[in-house]
Amino acid sequence: MSAPKTAHLLNHPAAPGALSCAIAISAEMCVGGGLVLSYRVTAPPADILVPAPQLPGPADGLWQHTCCEAFVMEDGEGYREFNFSPSGQWAAYRFTGYRERDNAFTPAATPGITFTELTDGFELRANIPAALLPDGHSRRLGLTAVIEAADASKSYWALAHCAAQPDFHVRQSFALTLNRNTP
Repeated sequence: MSAPKTAHLLNHPAAPGALSCAIAISAEMCVGGGLVLSYRVTAPPADILVPAPQLPGPADGLWQHTCCEAFVMEDGEGYREFNFSPSGQWAAYRFTGYRERDNAFTPAATPGITFTELTDGFELRANIPAALLPDGHSRRLGLTAVIEAADASKSYWALAHCAAQPDFHVRQSFALTLNRNTP
């Protein structure tokens, strides 16, 4: 694996939520073409609503609660969206254009999720196998998170916000570029 790229996510000003929080991320490409992401959320644990553990597997609507996400650009207009819940559930989608979901897409592999509660927040690590990612030497990523506070308010975090309201699908928000490693 290469050295990870690190950054901090920014809270969208139109939906700040009531929670004082910081989110650091790291992303690195694996030699086999997979992607490893780490989201480090710092906030008082009692202030964050974290979904209860579930059997690992695919599920829709994860973004409606605390959830870490990744958007990966394909060639042309397409992109992939991945949702990783602290519950252990995940989602993988393919879009052919802005919010144009390819309903025929079936994930060819299963991402791995590790969730660790910490005294000052949590860490979620996601391992996305190469079979789930688009081909290409380099990849542009939009790394994001939805954090649900104890009062049920939500804040929306991203590397960049390029719309007046939270919208993680805006391509200009795919602000991190990683190059594929070669053996």
